[in-house]
Amino acid sequence: MEQKEFGGKMLEIDEDGFIQDPDLWDKAVANDIAKTEGVDEMTDDHWVVVNFLRDYYIEFNMAPMIRKLCKSTGFKLKQIYELFPSGPAKGACKVAGLPKPTGCV
Repeated sequence: MEQKEFGGKMLEIDEDGFIQDPDLWDKAVANDIAKTEGVDEMTDDHWVVVNFLRDYYIEFNMAPMIRKLCKSTGFKLKQIYELFPSGPAKGACKVAGLPKPTGCV
């Protein structure tokens, strides 16, 4: 596995850039990862999505399906893509420090 610095920490990442230990995630890590996903600045709307993803992952040990993400945050799918240009699975989950989703996020 490759190591990369995010938020002042050296973190193991997979071939797609997902950090391997979600427990090492913090807001500084998220801000640095966001820049790799085309998000220059994290807004309150970005944090609504990221915090929901993290809370859901902590509770269920998996990323939510897209429909659940949209319904729970109140954002339409188009808005999620505007916030995270690489999408909810690749972009938002990566910024949230989740493992690479295997299903339909």
